Amino acid sequence: MNFEDWMLHRGLSKSSVDKYAGAIRGPISTWAIEHKLVAGPLISFNSEAAFREVALQIRTLEIFQQRDGKGRNMYSSALNKFTEYLAEGHGNDAATDIDAILEDEGLSTTERVDLVMSRIGQGAFRQKLLTYWQACAVTGYRDTGLLVASHIKPWRDCTSSERLNPYNGLLLTPNLDKAFDSGLVTFTKKGPIALSPLLTEPEKLGITPAMRVELTAQHEPFMSFHRDAVFRSH
Repeated sequence: MNFEDWMLHRGLSKSSVDKYAGAIRGPISTWAIEHKLVAGPLISFNSEAAFREVALQIRTLEIFQQRDGKGRNMYSSALNKFTEYLAEGHGNDAATDIDAILEDEGLSTTERVDLVMSRIGQGAFRQKLLTYWQACAVTGYRDTGLLVASHIKPWRDCTSSERLNPYNGLLLTPNLDKAFDSGLVTFTKKGPIALSPLLTEPEKLGITPAMRVELTAQHEPFMSFHRDAVFRSH
């Protein structure tokens, strides 16, 4: 779901959506680029934490403060809305997660390496999923070089052992991985896919209501968490 659709779903008027989206995509991005705070448009951010840091710097710019004052805080509101939007992305902030691993004094060097590799979709976790699934768990697509090792229970909510547990993972095509990680799809206990009402035009992503996955009892605790805590049912 893009920023504009998210705001409409949250009940903002079309005029407000146009103003906030236009500000983020246009002037605020331009100011940030001109002052070398970012290398590209703000809409490219997918990490709330990283965006918050940049937004703090943007708010100190003289041109931002001048235009925000004249615009009755419209530009500040746009930054706030985009921050909220990113906060609902259910966490793709790998850099923050990796920093936390490296700073955890309770982990051995080997454990740190295993967890970092797992977080970036490589290492033992991916190997275990390739052994178990051998292809995309949903579509059967077999070019493993294009498949993503996706955690069912999100990384930020897992213990270290859960992060490496192969039953906490699905091997997915990139489109399904992104939708699943964002809570836009999930899977029922018996396997059929469930689509969030927030997933717009799923057919253009090749995602259909007929999709399913074959799960075991060992997968269910993780998938149950995903249905309850990650899936966007409304």
